[in-house]
Amino acid sequence: MTVAPLQSLFPNIDDWSEIGQACIDTLLMLGGSLLLTVAVGLPLGVLLYLTGKGQLRPMPKLYAALSLVVNILRSIPFIILMIVLMPLTYVLVGTKLGIRGAIPPLVIGAAPFFARLVETALREVQRGVIEASQAMGASTWQIVRLVLLPEARAGLIAGITVTAIALVGYTAMGGAIGAGGLGDLAYRYGYLSYKSDYMLVTVVLLIVLVQILQMLGDRIVARYSQR
Repeated sequence: MTVAPLQSLFPNIDDWSEIGQACIDTLLMLGGSLLLTVAVGLPLGVLLYLTGKGQLRPMPKLYAALSLVVNILRSIPFIILMIVLMPLTYVLVGTKLGIRGAIPPLVIGAAPFFARLVETALREVQRGVIEASQAMGASTWQIVRLVLLPEARAGLIAGITVTAIALVGYTAMGGAIGAGGLGDLAYRYGYLSYKSDYMLVTVVLLIVLVQILQMLGDRIVARYSQR
């Protein structure tokens, strides 16, 4: 479809290149924050699993402290969390706005959520497999690396998919306070300027992105579930 037909369908949209740039910004925020979320949330989830009651290294006090922090961060609405973290964001990346300014709160907001999904996926691993590894003399690190993570791979990938979709929503909310991307476009033009065309196009693009992420995640999960 060329620009002319699009212009006739959405007469209030003046610059389609701006929408294209907003898509790129959203993808950059999503990609950067997802990688960091997995890097932080995976070890946190493993630690929650290991220190839980009846697990390999039960530490009730540590588990209670970690659970409290995770639950607090998960309970704060993202847009409020983003505002609260603005001073820390500025210290970390030198700005409170744009893609760089959005990534720290995105990671802090999503990592606890992903950590809980990791903990849940690891709890689904059959106890007999873990006990067999212990009987063969495997250390805790070996059990995590060679047994737990490979056995829970399908669940972990499903968790990454759910987290990625949640991050899409977070990036859209962050646009209301200067994070950039499609959310910023929808807020500035669709809400503040009453140009509903921008809002409609933004919603459609976000739906398409979520569908692509879900389909891709489902395919990868199905592939590893069959092994």
